[in-house]
Amino acid sequence: MNLARREFFETAGIGLGSLALNAMLGDEVSASGTGSSFSQQPHFPPTVKSVIFLFMSGGPGHMDTFDPKPLLSKMDGEYVPDSIAATVPNIPRAGVGSKLMASPFGFKKYGESGIEVSELLPHTAQHVDDLCVIRSLNHRIPVHGPGENFTLTGSSLGERPSLGGWVTYGLGSEARDLPGFIVLSSNSSGPAPQRPGWGSGFLPARFQGTQIDNQRGVPYSELPDLYSVDDRRDQLDFIRSMNQQHLRRQDLNTELEARIESYELGFRMQLNAPEILDLSGETEATQRMYGIDQKASKQFGSHCLLARRLVEQGVRFIQLRNGGWDAHGALKGNHINRCRATDMPVAGLLQDLKQRDLLDQTLVVWGGEFGRTPTTEGNRTGDSRGRDHSPAGYTMWMAGGGIKGGQVIGATDELGYVPIERPLSPHDLHATMLHGLGLDQHKLIYRHNNREEIPTVLGGEVIHEAFAT
Repeated sequence: MNLARREFFETAGIGLGSLALNAMLGDEVSASGTGSSFSQQPHFPPTVKSVIFLFMSGGPGHMDTFDPKPLLSKMDGEYVPDSIAATVPNIPRAGVGSKLMASPFGFKKYGESGIEVSELLPHTAQHVDDLCVIRSLNHRIPVHGPGENFTLTGSSLGERPSLGGWVTYGLGSEARDLPGFIVLSSNSSGPAPQRPGWGSGFLPARFQGTQIDNQRGVPYSELPDLYSVDDRRDQLDFIRSMNQQHLRRQDLNTELEARIESYELGFRMQLNAPEILDLSGETEATQRMYGIDQKASKQFGSHCLLARRLVEQGVRFIQLRNGGWDAHGALKGNHINRCRATDMPVAGLLQDLKQRDLLDQTLVVWGGEFGRTPTTEGNRTGDSRGRDHSPAGYTMWMAGGGIKGGQVIGATDELGYVPIERPLSPHDLHATMLHGLGLDQHKLIYRHNNREEIPTVLGGEVIHEAFAT
């Protein structure tokens, strides 16, 4: 019977297989564990309904964006002095190693909070009083792929669910006609995207993120030629009846139950997703606010605007990945280009969410897999200089969703190597994001290989001071 069913789905021509894979299901899952049921209710009153994770892949330089280091400007081109090297682990002593590199960008204070922001980000800086800037993130993974996995899943190995997968497992989605976890990628240069960053890991496959493109829409979601909506409805009713007959002969088959629902989701997406993904109905003023009218920021601006529309639809977790921040050489030109592409869209997103009364219920998170070193890489000079990877200390920020803006948490040393105040890890950030959603990391459990797994692996610390109350 199983073989016959597979043959039927392979030959039926329904055009929804890939959609089902990406949106809700995938191949047979949970081969090594029975999993756990979950109520999909928050553990306590949440401050946020949705998350938009602005992931800057490649590693933005923290001392070039949100963590100014005046001493670097004074010591540009010098070796790290013994007085500082002695206090920072694994830093070469004077006369050895790479030379210090001043940021090529100026900083100034913005807003009532007076937080300093780089001249690279003049638009985002206008919203600094909404930002909680965390300057003390750190971990020990210096390589892009594993670092990206660690930032998005809590493990460098890529075997665990992404945070978006955990969120949709814990809370489900309020979006009836869309998946609960959606991923958009822009600028494919630099390190390749890491699939675990939107994967379901050991969770059922229906909790993985769905990749979409606002230009091409959702892959395989269009009705085939010569098919009408009524044709598809009749076809899916027939498939549902076959699956339900098979399901009644099973004691428990959560994958089959989910597969039945995935076809219904796919049908609703065929009817409604094209309209949701179409930005042409937005006003010219709104599109300018996101930088869609400018070549450099058009793509990421479109993704940020779409993120706002997805939040309005009740999508629970939206991940916008922008690549190309890996600046081993020519950091000045690299960061200018990346900020031209992202600064106005990010500011537009914050402004649009705020004016629509959506920022209070949406948590926006910005940052990469690590930062960059205070020293140059190699012997480059002038504008050809760049920085190496620095997971030992870097910056991210949060806004909206109950977050207390206009504050800085933590600090790195005077050159920007490592945290000297309030050191925090990606696990702590994940615990904090879950807390905003009303989820207790220690109660969000899935049994895998006879072990009760939680989203933060061994646990993280909620950054309580990040919240307004």
